[in-house]
Amino acid sequence: MSRRTNRLEEEIREEVAKIIASELKDPRIGFVTVTGVQLTPDLRHARINVGVLGDQAAREKSLAGLRQAAGFVRRELGKRLRIRHTPEVAFQYDKGLDATERVARLLGEVAAEDAAADPDRREDD
Repeated sequence: MSRRTNRLEEEIREEVAKIIASELKDPRIGFVTVTGVQLTPDLRHARINVGVLGDQAAREKSLAGLRQAAGFVRRELGKRLRIRHTPEVAFQYDKGLDATERVARLLGEVAAEDAAADPDRREDD
């Protein structure tokens, strides 16, 4: 991927995060974090990965609100970015966050089991 594409992906990620935080007033959209953007080689389509705080129902409600606001987000991007064609925007949940959370939970369980098995062991060993 070219340096220009990487730069544009990061710029889109930052602008979409600002738009979601300050301009979207949909009550369905909860605490959303923009984790990444993938642009197609022709720069016509942008897949925006988001993380949503909450359970499955909150995630689905937030994604539904974001998908409905995709046209507004695209129009705002067009106003803020200096590019010839504003890409079509599609939101998707970043499944990598679930994997990260699962690994952290498993590591916590292992640490708790180790502490229970050897109570005399000090933390700073």
